[in-house]
Amino acid sequence: MPLLENRFEDSLVMTSLDQAIDWARASSLWPMTFGLACCAIEMMATGGPRYDIDRFGAGAFRATPRQADLMIVAGTVNLKMAERVRRLYDLMPDPKFVIAMGACTCGGGPYYKYGYNVVKGVDLVVPVDVYVPGCPPRPEALLEGLMRVQDKVRTMRTLRKEKPTTEPMIPTRTGHAILPPELADMQQATAYKIAQKEAAKPAKV
Repeated sequence: MPLLENRFEDSLVMTSLDQAIDWARASSLWPMTFGLACCAIEMMATGGPRYDIDRFGAGAFRATPRQADLMIVAGTVNLKMAERVRRLYDLMPDPKFVIAMGACTCGGGPYYKYGYNVVKGVDLVVPVDVYVPGCPPRPEALLEGLMRVQDKVRTMRTLRKEKPTTEPMIPTRTGHAILPPELADMQQATAYKIAQKEAAKPAKV
């Protein structure tokens, strides 16, 4: 008679410690409670009863970055707000993940050319794991982005020294906000603003 025969129940599951930790992390993502613009309304709808983000274990929105491991950047990131977004990201404990939600967050959106006060992509401020495009994206799109983050969490190796089994899903870029030529320096920007105001004046009858 084998040594382990009839020692375990039929419902026993064998796994590695890495896989158990990754399963626990993927099933208990805690997003941070903050929104920047109109995409935050869609993020709130995702947490509501109709779409119920809690089905994926991510319904515990935390009011402090020290208790959150998922940042959903929902809305337009202004240059004044970029420093605060980076500060919140630095306060989050590792491992942490970022979802860029909306066209403005992913690449500047309609403000890309003339929005001198808008960051041309939040990946210039914080490293982004998953991009969710749209203006604004539907709650289903945000849930899809959350599932892609969970896929990335499941490939992590906590207790081993080798690299993750898959490459990063989307490479991040670094640099500074790229402005159009007419806003490249202060003199050109001032002349452009004056021309815009003159063009916006009502025509005299």
